[in-house]
Amino acid sequence: MLMFSLEPANPFAQALANALDVTLTLHEERLFPDGERKLRPLVDPRGADVYVVHSLHGGPIDSPHDKLCQLLMFIATVKDHGAARVTAVVPYLAYARKDQQTKPHDPVGLRYVAQLFDAVGVAQIIILEAHNVAAFQNAFRCPTVHLSAHLVFDEMAHEIAGTGPLAVASPDPGGVKRALLWREGLEERLGRPVSFAMIDKRRSAGVLSGGQLVAGEVEGATVLLLDDLIASGETLQRGAVALRHAGAKDVIGCAAHGLFVDNATELLANDGLSRLVVTDSVPPFRLPEDGAVRGKLHVVSAVPLFAEAVRASHGSWLH
Repeated sequence: MLMFSLEPANPFAQALANALDVTLTLHEERLFPDGERKLRPLVDPRGADVYVVHSLHGGPIDSPHDKLCQLLMFIATVKDHGAARVTAVVPYLAYARKDQQTKPHDPVGLRYVAQLFDAVGVAQIIILEAHNVAAFQNAFRCPTVHLSAHLVFDEMAHEIAGTGPLAVASPDPGGVKRALLWREGLEERLGRPVSFAMIDKRRSAGVLSGGQLVAGEVEGATVLLLDDLIASGETLQRGAVALRHAGAKDVIGCAAHGLFVDNATELLANDGLSRLVVTDSVPPFRLPEDGAVRGKLHVVSAVPLFAEAVRASHGSWLH
């Protein structure tokens, strides 16, 4: 196995390599004066099972477009030089939110990104918590491995559950399946009923509407409000307010990917959410170190999930 990380000193990639007991393989990245880049492996990849780790979130240095181009060109390079198989390990997949046409002449960004991966010869892709799992799986022609973030949050949920009422809620209709799967898993793990709730929310042209109607029983419950990502935080914050008005005792926001863009620092400082839990798929570099949101933020690692997936993948390839 060869494992590359295209981002220097990436803590996630290094932790993944440590969990798998491998050393990150060296590569060279050369930046030309006009902004073009050249990436090449510093070992011969011929015949190897190669894993390239690169999370496609923007900043603090490169945009999602830069990172996507780096990943695609590096994969093409190792394929050109004889790699037997190349797997893209992408904790956060850019453009996954645009998975359908909702306006006239809309793009379908997820499908276009999948076509780019197919074009450079990716054998499989491993990601954490797609915006829409079915759309993600259908967009790619190569095998896909989708890791559910709620598996990372299980231990935290078990610790806070106590003996009182517990509920899992989706902040919008699109996340119902995600929340129901976690609810079912928690019921099995805790050995007792866990309630479910959904909040009405719609988005058009980037504008949110709805968010006041709660369907489900949350009276007196600790509610785990689960989403795939936090961008500005408006969806989670609206959901938390609605759940509080419906009688929830406590609301904990859980999301795989914490982007924290725009005015997230101000929105999420509100008391509606007592705690925010995200994975390490995206480092929370946009949040001020001394801000109120940092005080309620808990980052749990998705590395064990990825290590298990890579280990199983490599083992099946060897046999």
